[in-house]
Amino acid sequence: MTIAVTGGTGFVGQALIERALGEGHEIAALARKPQDSRDGVNWVAGDLADTKALSGLVKGAQAVIHVAGVVNAPDHDGFEQGNVAGTLSLIEAAVAAGVPRLVFVSSLSAREPAISAYGASKHRAERLVKASGLDWTIVRPPAVYGPRDREMFELFRAAKWGLVPTPKEGKASLIHVDDLARLLLALLPGGEHVTHRSFEPDDGKRGGWSHDDLARAIGWAVGRRPFVLGLSRRTMERAAKLDMAVRRKRAKLTLDRAGYFSHPDWVVSHGSRVPHQIWRPRIETREGLKATAAWYREQGWL
Repeated sequence: MTIAVTGGTGFVGQALIERALGEGHEIAALARKPQDSRDGVNWVAGDLADTKALSGLVKGAQAVIHVAGVVNAPDHDGFEQGNVAGTLSLIEAAVAAGVPRLVFVSSLSAREPAISAYGASKHRAERLVKASGLDWTIVRPPAVYGPRDREMFELFRAAKWGLVPTPKEGKASLIHVDDLARLLLALLPGGEHVTHRSFEPDDGKRGGWSHDDLARAIGWAVGRRPFVLGLSRRTMERAAKLDMAVRRKRAKLTLDRAGYFSHPDWVVSHGSRVPHQIWRPRIETREGLKATAAWYREQGWL
């Protein structure tokens, strides 16, 4: 089928396009910057605020996979524009073009909208998707890792240095980007098992990963035994203020993210798992982390 994709130049989007092309699909992908020509991909210049570009993106598509979103912003307005207004504009374009199917990549943070502005914006975007009248499915990934990722890369680099700072308490689920991409495509046909439902996929590890265990697993992947430094929420907030003072809009750790990271339970809900007949994770996490570290080394990142 022809699939309209937002966020196709990002970490998850690139993996999605690779797999979609491998499965024989045609792709129309939104891009803010010029991209190299590629067989099977029609790059549509524009962003989520460009209604004309969105109309061109969804024209002739049988489904939309909405991956694009703002994961870090200096204020609430940044999340609102990128995650809420952008999703509304895409929905309006899809409805006008008669595209029946929408798979929306949300976030596990959406189930706790009071904790962070990011989670609140994803929660509001989900409400728009549910009210769209489209044949929708929402996917709430936990932490996503894999080649090209620059977010969890910070932990790999810290592990190589021998010291990994983590939240003091709590657990989190993980998923490899290729497993996530495979899931998004597996959901496209729709049907009674997936339509009008929200899913929380992961690597299959019940109970998730403690921050200590994950830090040590990443250390193993880079060939080190790092010291794991557990940080309280107050300490993380102080670190966020320092990062924001030094790097300003480019800060990786903001107060919003400090609150999000400090929440003790980012483990997927068992009742929100994807039906096994539709999808199962294939990549064992320790091996996936090791392969990701190898990719970082090959690219000169580590």
